[in-house]
Amino acid sequence: MKVILFQPDIAQNLGAAMRLCACLGIELEVIEPCGFPLTAKALRRTAMDYGVPERLKRHASWEAFQVDRLTPPKLHLTRPAPRLILMTTKGATPLTDFKFRTSDWIIFGRESEGVPEDVHAAADSRIIIPIAPTARSFNLVTSASITVFEALRQTGGLPSAQ
Repeated sequence: MKVILFQPDIAQNLGAAMRLCACLGIELEVIEPCGFPLTAKALRRTAMDYGVPERLKRHASWEAFQVDRLTPPKLHLTRPAPRLILMTTKGATPLTDFKFRTSDWIIFGRESEGVPEDVHAAADSRIIIPIAPTARSFNLVTSASITVFEALRQTGGLPSAQ
C-alpha cells in the first residue's frame, strides 16, 4: 500500500504525511511540481526525524508517475498494475463502503485544487470521506490519516500495539 500526494501545496502537510507513513510503515510518493521548493533541507525541517528525504520517491509529473505505475518491476513481469484509489470530495463511493486491498495506491490531490480530470479518469475508484453537510473538506493529512488507518485496518496491516 502506498500514499501518493499529487502536487502538494503546503510543505508542512508533506512533512506530516512523511510522519504518518513512517508511523504506519507504508510508502509515500510525491507527484511534482509542488507549491513549495522540494529540497532535502526543507523536508528535514518539516518531517523532523520521521522521514528520510532521500528515500522519498518523487515523480517529475503525472505522466512520469503513470509510466512508473504501469511498468511492472522486472521480478514481477506478470503482476498487474496496482489499483489507483483517488480520495476526493467529488467521490462516488463512501469510505465506509469501500473494500481496500494491500496493493492499493491511494492518491490525494492538491490542497487548493484537488486533481485534474485526467487523474480522475485514471483512478480505478473514487472515494469520499463522509463529513457534515455544512463542511467543505478535511485537511490533507487528516484525510490521509483516516483513509490509511481504515485501509490498514481492513487489510490486517496495522502495526501491533506496543
